[in-house]
Amino acid sequence: MIHWPRVTQLRDEVGAEDFDEVVELFLEEVEEVIARLRQTPDRNLLEKDLHFLKGSALSLGFESFSALCQDGERQSAAGHADAVDLDAIINSFEASKSAFQSELSDHI
Repeated sequence: MIHWPRVTQLRDEVGAEDFDEVVELFLEEVEEVIARLRQTPDRNLLEKDLHFLKGSALSLGFESFSALCQDGERQSAAGHADAVDLDAIINSFEASKSAFQSELSDHI
């Protein structure tokens, strides 16, 4: 679910002293989009939203979540935004975030 070598790479890129702040910022930005997808999803903006989520997910090593976002982005680009399983994407984010937060100290 989490690609820990990517997380280590991110920490090395930003520095250990700034890592927590960068992670917090990433999670806040992702949670804003996730909240919008939960409450008032705009299928016209879905491709853009999923592209953003995919990139953020890759930065944090959230592999499964990123893959779902990429699939949804492709579906949206092909004109099938209504077929994207937003519940699966949201649930994957929640599971990834939980695993990340509970396992981070074991890997960093």
